[in-house]
Amino acid sequence: MTDTQRMQRQEMIDTIARIAGMDGDFQTLVPGLSIHRHSNATEVNCAAYKPSFAIIVQGAKRVLLGEETLVYGASDYLLTSIDLPVLWQVLASPEQPYLSMNFQIDTGKIATLVDRIGDQPMTSPASPRGMTVSKLAPELESAALRLLRLLDRPDDISVLLPLIEQEILYRLLIGPQGAKLRQMATAESQPHQIGRAVAWLKEHYARPLRIEELASRVSMSVSSLHHHFKAITAMSPLQYQKQLRLQEARRLMLEERLDAGDAGHRVGYESPSQFSREYARHFGEPPARDVGRVRRSLVARLSGETEMLSEG
Repeated sequence: MTDTQRMQRQEMIDTIARIAGMDGDFQTLVPGLSIHRHSNATEVNCAAYKPSFAIIVQGAKRVLLGEETLVYGASDYLLTSIDLPVLWQVLASPEQPYLSMNFQIDTGKIATLVDRIGDQPMTSPASPRGMTVSKLAPELESAALRLLRLLDRPDDISVLLPLIEQEILYRLLIGPQGAKLRQMATAESQPHQIGRAVAWLKEHYARPLRIEELASRVSMSVSSLHHHFKAITAMSPLQYQKQLRLQEARRLMLEERLDAGDAGHRVGYESPSQFSREYARHFGEPPARDVGRVRRSLVARLSGETEMLSEG
């Protein structure tokens, strides 16, 4: 790493640490940009990742996609090209808190930019996965830093954000995973068809899944849908739907205070025992125990943050 790169990385660390003054996930004034801070290693959490570009400037993160584990940290970036339900865990310490930024990708803008760039020599991506870790090139990191600098210059956002966003998308398109983004933006491609299948599953996750109907909706054969869906998401359509259901049920219990039976029924489970078994298999604990632990952890964290604010 050159001296210039070290200075840029330190500026990114300082900016995120200053704006995210306490642990948590923060939406910013820049549309699509969020920043994140954790002072300790976290427990395993669930999330639905959208198409996005994420950089960790300090610390590391473990993401479980299907049965695959991705670990990335400083000098890497995570590219998510399709909506994916995942489990994640932050690796950090009070001495070196986890600091990261995430910028959502507008796939429509990818298609527009591909049209402007025109045809270029393009090899197939090394992996068809909709989530990959790559080394962060200096040019891409520099564009990401300029995106962060907008947080201190809100009057510049309306004019400079479209230019910086276009450069970030361009750098991603000419980077090691560019072919993947191009395919997702190409209507006739199989990745684009899988994207349509994912969108349908997200909207209708509580309905019984009829794979023949889903294949017909996206103009694929059943065998082709299964093959390409698993290649991109690391899950079968049924496994993907199950994760959507379990994540939504967990949200309903935590945020809307539903009990396990009502939450399971709301997301499409007819059998409470089946819901409890699958929930425990996915999250490691039965619903009531898991939700109780998460609530106690949240109360303890909020109490600690209140003490910090009162001391300040």
